[in-house]
Amino acid sequence: MFLRYFWIMSGLLKYLFNMKRLPILIMMLVAGSFLAFKTMGRGTNPTNPPSKYEEILRLVGKMFQEAHYSPQDINDAFSKKVFKKFLKDLDPEKNIFLLSDFNLLKKHESRVDDEIKGAPVEFFMAAGKTFNTRVEEAAAICNEILATPFDFTINEEVELDGDKLETPASAAERKDRWRKKIKFLALERYTDLLDTREKNKGKEGFVVKSDEELEKEAREKVKRLTDRTFDRFRHKFNDDDKFSMYVNAITTTMDPHSEFFPPVDKRYFDEEMSGRFFGIGASLQYDDGNIKVSSILTGSPAWKSGELQTGDIIVKVGQGNDEPVDLTGYVVTDAVKVIRGKKGTEVKLTVKKQDGSLKIISLIRDEIVQDETFARSAIVKEGGSRIGYIYLPEFYADFDRPNGNRSFVDVAKEVQKLKEENVDGIVLDLRNNGGGSLYDVVQMAGLFIEDGPIVQVKDRENKPTVLKDKDRNVLYTGPLAVMVNEFSASASEIFAAAIQDYGRGVVVGSTSTYGKGTVQRNIGLDTETGFSMTNSDLGTVKLTLQKFYRINGGSTQLKGVSSDIVLPDNLEYLKVREKDDEDALPWDEINKASYINWQSSFDLKALQQLSQQRLETDNTFQLIRENTEWLSKQNDRHYSLQIDQYKNEQKAIRSTIKQLETLLKLKGEIDVAALPKEVNRWENDKSKQERFEAWIKNLRKDIYLDQTVKVVNDMINQQNLVKSKTTEEPKKKAF
Repeated sequence: MFLRYFWIMSGLLKYLFNMKRLPILIMMLVAGSFLAFKTMGRGTNPTNPPSKYEEILRLVGKMFQEAHYSPQDINDAFSKKVFKKFLKDLDPEKNIFLLSDFNLLKKHESRVDDEIKGAPVEFFMAAGKTFNTRVEEAAAICNEILATPFDFTINEEVELDGDKLETPASAAERKDRWRKKIKFLALERYTDLLDTREKNKGKEGFVVKSDEELEKEAREKVKRLTDRTFDRFRHKFNDDDKFSMYVNAITTTMDPHSEFFPPVDKRYFDEEMSGRFFGIGASLQYDDGNIKVSSILTGSPAWKSGELQTGDIIVKVGQGNDEPVDLTGYVVTDAVKVIRGKKGTEVKLTVKKQDGSLKIISLIRDEIVQDETFARSAIVKEGGSRIGYIYLPEFYADFDRPNGNRSFVDVAKEVQKLKEENVDGIVLDLRNNGGGSLYDVVQMAGLFIEDGPIVQVKDRENKPTVLKDKDRNVLYTGPLAVMVNEFSASASEIFAAAIQDYGRGVVVGSTSTYGKGTVQRNIGLDTETGFSMTNSDLGTVKLTLQKFYRINGGSTQLKGVSSDIVLPDNLEYLKVREKDDEDALPWDEINKASYINWQSSFDLKALQQLSQQRLETDNTFQLIRENTEWLSKQNDRHYSLQIDQYKNEQKAIRSTIKQLETLLKLKGEIDVAALPKEVNRWENDKSKQERFEAWIKNLRKDIYLDQTVKVVNDMINQQNLVKSKTTEEPKKKAF
């Protein structure tokens, strides 16, 4: 159970930081940096034209050389780092390759730089071919292991952290590694089945199975899991996928946020940034190896057709009259990418209905707006005060539509709504907000301050530029708190840092934010001009062009933004920040920008003392810190395969996780409500309305929101005290 918890967290991290949500935009790009691309040419003999792979690598190399903020020398040393990273990415658990494979592939170790500079692309193909062979061997090994019952009385342990393992020196060593992993997975499921049997004994209709039957059932569950894994390798990990992984091993060795997107991934990225796409309007979920329809958006093509139903399993996806793609081995994100497409185009779904019948459903794609991902607000009552709460999941921006959603415009609308409700203070929640549009964060900070610098950016020529809010108007002048955590990154850090440096409000949350202080821009790879500012059939590189700095001169790179008021959380001891990536760029600082502090009416030290007093009288946060630290240590250990010892370990872990889950929810509830005009915000869409109401309900149990609104209430009280003294002063003089 403990490992499942961390595997889920790992998946979340990859989603948050690989798929989207890190900033991609700069306000301006000096075209001169890219003049060299226009005269690149192909650089090869026209009678022997380069393959698509060679063209992409060459363009990526030129792009690094001409435009990357801090390019490394692309030499043998760089090659060796990429060689190591790519093989690790292919086999992170070190149970696919053998040491002999590495020795055979070692001839490519110093040739990656040559491939980037135009030599034939051979390494990833050779590694991929070996990988495919070893995957089939691993599949056979797993089937063999799972054919025989396990003996869970043997006292042995398993190491599941690939970073602590060496590549197997022999086939026997690799097989034993698989045996222990498979045995651990089976032990997890076997003990769960034993617990279920114990809890349900005596219940009417419950079939009590023997230990032997449950052990066999556990192995069958693991076999379905491993079969799906190997099906994914066979059906959804082709040469193009491996090449994309290879290019990303190169780009992320240069720095963690330079990234290569194949065309379909770039389209998906843009859709996530804009909150709009062209699709069918059905939400999908992964269910035991199947892609299942979980809900249908009212008014969408799927809804209008009346043919697609919740619970249907999508088996194949076809583009018009093209041969349909079998979704075997696909996860939800894969399926979404092939179901979405251009507006007005046809997509044919082969679905398995709940009665087992197969049906082909033809739908015409239309625009779908993901409005649930946009800014939204609520009102919290605390100690006689009415405090506005704004949730912003990302700094989104729809650059393809003049009237598309922009995060700073939407936040301004929410602030205006809250002002009309006469709130006394505002909380802006940037937890888990990985960033987005730099332009939007500059404009958004301007809603809360008079004109002045918001952030500084520096390019590879060492020339800093100050990005300013030029509008002297201030939309909101009252008490303000910004909520952050370890996943608040990039644009979120710019906003929090600006509010902190101006003394405009307080930052509440984890000890520090993520620590991403670099700026990227998407650049298409074009065979004719070398680069393109639009999407390309070859793909797109999200390239690191600049670093940004606080107006006080310090970079947020690696260090992030330290909270003014720290609330211990369950992520503190997970190594998820920028500083935990060995390829991250270093921290530095530049000169301070010229700015005038906000004339605030709050005393930060007094706020910190009041918060600390609350934390000291409530041991909840201390227990969260202790439990999280203990759990992080459990993740850094071997696991027993002996059932009694395993049960004891898991009992302690489950108990701690259960306590942590309880601690993270308030015992009572805070008074949170939707804005009066938005109580039935999604009345025309039942599923959306239910999710909206669940969001409000979850806020009522949010211990971090509870502490933050208490801080804002302290700010309100301080402000009222200042106002009171100001109005009383003339009376004193009159006497």
